[in-house]
Amino acid sequence: MQLDDGFLCAHILPEALFDAARKAGQRLGDALGQADSVASMTKQPLPSRHWEALAEPRREALTRVVTVSTFALDTLARYPGWLGELEASGELDAAPARHDQQQWLHAALDGAEDDAAMQRVLRRFRRARMLGIVWRDLNRPAGHTMWHTAQAVSQLAELCLEGALGWLERFYASRWGLPATRADGSPQRLVVLGMGKLGAGELNLSSDIDLIFAFPEKGETQGGRKPLEHQEYFTKLGQKLIAALDAMTADGFVFRVDMRLRPLGDGGPLVGSFSMLSSYYQDQGREWERYAMLKARPVAGDLEAGTELLASLRPFVYRRYLDFGAIESLRELKAMINREVKRKGMQSNIKLGPGGIREVEFVVQAFQLIRGGRDTELQITSLYKALNRLPALGLLPQAVVDELLPDYAFLRDIEHVLQALEDRQTQTLPVDELDQARVAFAMGYREWPALMEALEAARERVRRHFDAVIADPEEEEAEEAGKESRLAPAQWRLIWRNELDQEDAVAYLRDSGFAEPDKVLKRLQSLYHSRQVQSMQRIGFERLDALMPLLLAAVAENEMPDIALARVQPLIESVLRRTAYLALLRENPHALEHLMRLCVASPWIAEQLARYPILLDELLTPETLYTPADKTRLADELRQTLNRLPEEDEEAQLEALRVFKHAQMLHVAASDVAGTRHLMKVSDYLTYIAEVILDAVLAMAWKHVTRKHGAPQGLNAREPAFLILGYGKLGGIELGYGSDLDLVFLHDSDGKGATDGARPIETPLFFTRLGQRIIHLLTAVTPAGSLYEVDMRLRPSGNAGLLVTSLDAFADYQQQNAWTWEHQALVRARVVAGSETLAKRFDQIRGEILGRQRDTQTLRDDVVSMRHKMRDHLGSKAPDTRFDLKHDAGGMVDIEFLCQYAVLALAHQTPALLTYSDNIRILETLADSGYLPAEEGEQLKQAYLAYRSRTHRGALTGEKAMGEPEDFKMHRTAVGALWQRFLEP
Repeated sequence: MQLDDGFLCAHILPEALFDAARKAGQRLGDALGQADSVASMTKQPLPSRHWEALAEPRREALTRVVTVSTFALDTLARYPGWLGELEASGELDAAPARHDQQQWLHAALDGAEDDAAMQRVLRRFRRARMLGIVWRDLNRPAGHTMWHTAQAVSQLAELCLEGALGWLERFYASRWGLPATRADGSPQRLVVLGMGKLGAGELNLSSDIDLIFAFPEKGETQGGRKPLEHQEYFTKLGQKLIAALDAMTADGFVFRVDMRLRPLGDGGPLVGSFSMLSSYYQDQGREWERYAMLKARPVAGDLEAGTELLASLRPFVYRRYLDFGAIESLRELKAMINREVKRKGMQSNIKLGPGGIREVEFVVQAFQLIRGGRDTELQITSLYKALNRLPALGLLPQAVVDELLPDYAFLRDIEHVLQALEDRQTQTLPVDELDQARVAFAMGYREWPALMEALEAARERVRRHFDAVIADPEEEEAEEAGKESRLAPAQWRLIWRNELDQEDAVAYLRDSGFAEPDKVLKRLQSLYHSRQVQSMQRIGFERLDALMPLLLAAVAENEMPDIALARVQPLIESVLRRTAYLALLRENPHALEHLMRLCVASPWIAEQLARYPILLDELLTPETLYTPADKTRLADELRQTLNRLPEEDEEAQLEALRVFKHAQMLHVAASDVAGTRHLMKVSDYLTYIAEVILDAVLAMAWKHVTRKHGAPQGLNAREPAFLILGYGKLGGIELGYGSDLDLVFLHDSDGKGATDGARPIETPLFFTRLGQRIIHLLTAVTPAGSLYEVDMRLRPSGNAGLLVTSLDAFADYQQQNAWTWEHQALVRARVVAGSETLAKRFDQIRGEILGRQRDTQTLRDDVVSMRHKMRDHLGSKAPDTRFDLKHDAGGMVDIEFLCQYAVLALAHQTPALLTYSDNIRILETLADSGYLPAEEGEQLKQAYLAYRSRTHRGALTGEKAMGEPEDFKMHRTAVGALWQRFLEP
């Protein structure tokens, strides 16, 4: 069928493009050999077999493609046979399967004998695939959208990266060798992270690709002419990979590569180890790098290791709290965008101009950066997926998303057409009339003005939504004007800045409820004029200056404002150099309310927050702040936290353990202060925290020692054949806020033989080092303090004994050499971490020792003698005026000794007494077994709970474990009477 000019004008091309189509047809016809397209486009009667072979819709599609895209015309003119190949494979209608494309590329690369041949293969492969992508984008087969185009280009980039990398690894293996395996024995390859639109899987038609190169572990290559350090090997490989894609040859290029997003940009190393990258982002990472890392995704090389790396960097990218420090940075970025769009010439840029592509991306990424730590659904690289998830999270109305998605696709469609013209990276609208006609035609508009009208409407909608995100605080305050809100009155700002007359300031403070306004004013003036404040950087001082009036207003609302200020001020002083926390409190008035409530109730909490400001994050989630986690959830949270960190980075793991402990203890203390947890539950939760941490510490120590020396022969290297016993408060499930841990270490070995590692040591020494490692991990001091103080004096033979004892030796000691007081201590002993198999054996040994029959009189004498020594040494020196709740007669220790005596005297008759290690349940068992009248058992329980409650409260309020004798007279009398009846008749 011949197509005349009238048909072309009416059905295919607007008149403005007719001449361009003639020229394109002439050139394509020459390339095909018989001037076939010219015959159709110009009514010349010389149709060739190439043109005749195409169905009429294909002829129209070809006309559209070569008229709009000079790149497609050049490609078909250069490789005229490709049209038939794409037609035959179905690539003109749908993207080939990834697996098929991979096979095509690998087959072609297998024949490449040198760099030049490899580069030629890559460039021709990319050009052929891009021809199909451009064809589909301009002709839009059924169901095809911009997102399909972006996905196809992204997949092409990934295939080219992987194909080139694999070829380079094989080709240079004989010269450079291959990397040594990782510590776990797995092979090691380069990790290629795709950033930006490549990471999102949403590349544009002629996009650069932003990459970061990494490798898992340091070492040397093996099998080459000479070993290379991994840093050198992967750098050479990375350089070759960039050249394979980026170099311009006679065949063009594959993808332009941009490496500037790596640490330190062009001034930094081309490739970084996992540990180097983790250290960099933790210590030096900047806000814009967090913004960039939102899109990071492994795209070539070792994808599994890349996922592992990104998991370790997730805490840097996604903060666990609502990231108010980032809000100001985003406001600054938004202001920068606004300044840029006002510059001359930006109006014609559909990416950077007003209402452009970048503004839609900013809207989505702002929510990801601020909320992604808590709303983990947003921890994805795809803009399309993230934008669709915002309504369900209550972050954007569905109506807004319903506007933004099609408008973004419309902008990206125009971008693709602009780049299809010449295969050039551009987002600038053309000024040439012919190119304008081409773009309008490709977008489905007969004229350029009609396209511009639709574009302006879309950009206006985008700009409106962009302006609504990250509103300026002053704008928010203006919106709140006239509403009842707790915005700080101007007087607080004037008082803070010392701009109010002193007499007026004192009067205002007095009227606001301060008991000592003169002292308060002096305190504030001292802080304002302090060296710390006056030397702050501008942004930090601005944050402090904005926060302090709000803080003073919150203090004044408290019933005891003087105490509130005295306890909160040290916290403010501690974060003057970490001003993200100032921003956090400024942006979230609810966090400020919780801060006041907790600090006024407990100086211990105030001190913890001042020492570890990272705990302020916890104030942002009241649902968890006042609801401590049970042991299962604690273990899961800690496991996830540690899994995000590199296994070899013990310092980071230790720091994470300490932050975890402090945060979880804050949750317990907050629930305690709020009255939502009974005393027994508080101790339960504090004990759970210790047990979960001990589990983690044992696992870390076992890995550390076995990595060096292997495991003792006959033992599983992966499972610690080891027990940690808890004694005292830990064993009795009665931990307090400041409790240390009484521990004993046991193992199951005969002490013979050695370990099976590269540096073997004797088995006893192995377990000693394991015990030492556990103590080191628990007591080592990091910026977040230490985990626990550890007391090992209850082990067999005390400080003179071995640090770690075998189960058999422990049993022998307890049977043959232990004192009565050591058996008393064993009553409160239980396994808190380690092998379940060994735990059953320990329980059996404990039962046998505690359950044997004893001479009652000898037992009574031993218990009483030890108790008198303790009272003389530790009891109050003036018991008539002050009552030591723990050590004085009738106090906590008397009840503990009564319980221990009862277990040792009666367990051979009543094995149920061996079940529990805590005093309350021992008392309940005594009552249930008939050894103690129910009324007296209840009296002992209530006395014990009263003493513990006061001691517990004292830890939170900073008071000593002392009481007025009259306050506890009834309890002391009841305890004393039972003591006399059972132990000193």
